Amino acid sequence: MNADPARTTPNATTATTAPTATTAPTAPPTFWRAFAYWLRLGCISFGGPAGQIALMHEDLVERRRWISERRYLHALNYCMVLPGPEAQQLATYIGWLMHRTWGGIVAGTLFVLPSWLILIALSWLYLSWGHLPAVAGVLDGIKPAVTAIVVAAAVRIGGRALRNRWLWAIAVAAFVAIFALGLPFPLIVLLAGLAGHLGGRWRPQQFSLGGGHGKAVASAGPAVIDDDTPTPDHARFSWGRLARVAAVCIGLWLAAMAALIGLLGMDAVLTQMAWFFTKAALLTFGGAYAVLPYVYQGAVAHFQWLTPAQMIDGLALGETTPGPLIMVVSFVGFVGGWTQALFGPEAQLLAGVVASALVTFFTFLPSFFFIFAGGPFIETTHGKLGYTAPLSGITAAVVGVIVNLALFFALHVLWPRGLDGPFAWQAAVIGVVAGVALIRFKVGVIAVVLASGLAGWLLSWLRLAG
Repeated sequence: MNADPARTTPNATTATTAPTATTAPTAPPTFWRAFAYWLRLGCISFGGPAGQIALMHEDLVERRRWISERRYLHALNYCMVLPGPEAQQLATYIGWLMHRTWGGIVAGTLFVLPSWLILIALSWLYLSWGHLPAVAGVLDGIKPAVTAIVVAAAVRIGGRALRNRWLWAIAVAAFVAIFALGLPFPLIVLLAGLAGHLGGRWRPQQFSLGGGHGKAVASAGPAVIDDDTPTPDHARFSWGRLARVAAVCIGLWLAAMAALIGLLGMDAVLTQMAWFFTKAALLTFGGAYAVLPYVYQGAVAHFQWLTPAQMIDGLALGETTPGPLIMVVSFVGFVGGWTQALFGPEAQLLAGVVASALVTFFTFLPSFFFIFAGGPFIETTHGKLGYTAPLSGITAAVVGVIVNLALFFALHVLWPRGLDGPFAWQAAVIGVVAGVALIRFKVGVIAVVLASGLAGWLLSWLRLAG
């Protein structure tokens, strides 16, 4: 659940913003001007959710003044409590608030469309030429960096979420549950939420959860959607509007599932992907790093759509593209469609593209539903949205789950041929250096990934030259 206060959020959203010299009212952007902005954002939104939220804050609050600081933070707080990618949902929320439903659809879609197109190209290159020494060398360098990125995520989230021994106990229990007992991720989330609920009743101070984003204390100047701007008519709550949104979104899901079942059957790969990634979209508590173990359990261990090594490679590719990291599921779909040769051996590319598009649709559809259904209610609750004790428990469990994911990656990267095989000391060196750069020196993820890929390529070149 993205309400996790331990998720990295930009300093821009918590720090005092100095007023700009200009105080003249900003003209409302036209639909097409906003369209151009959302397209640009989708092409440059590197850096994960923290970077994406900070970028939107700088653009929309400080520079363009399309929305005030308080309204921006209020929307962000709502998106943080939802399953799914909070940055994409925030873009959808602001687009919807400014230009109604189509504004939200455009903003949310363009936030992920460039990333999806890039991942399609990278996935094709990976499956077609990933066996070449130069390409394999780059990936060998990036894999330990990905492990370091996951470790850094655990350190970052744990440092902010595990505030007392009760939450530490939940994190340890979650790790044991998924690593030693093999319990499914949804059950762990359910039990952690129950533990948080009970803890909130018995030890409310230990399980209290603040907003984590601070309060706006200064204005960047008058905004199109300002603190006191009345909620537009299309954003006002009504049961009739809620019913229509639910009917459309749930109807789209039912129609797509019915078509897959009717044409292919319930046991077909595409149908299984649709159902599996619908569940994954509703279980992204703590973001992409937290849901990846669930994706691994299903896509790798159960359905065997891809191998553990391919899963790590997919995350590596996902770290190098704009858009939300959860877009790695599009890679999973592409590899699954390609390797399963759904349309025959001569149409592997088509199968990969279709499977990737289907997975992306079922992963992001719930995000649009949450914004369009919940947004009108949130617009009536400025300053009233809080977090609950169950969320504290889930947040703590997420730390344990991410540690398990880091251990899983480390085992496959450092002992690529199994524990009985040789230790990959070169990968270990790259991973340690990457971890120090990320955790100690706060180097950006993109820089670390690119440097690690270059190191892997140089090592492969030296091996060939020797």
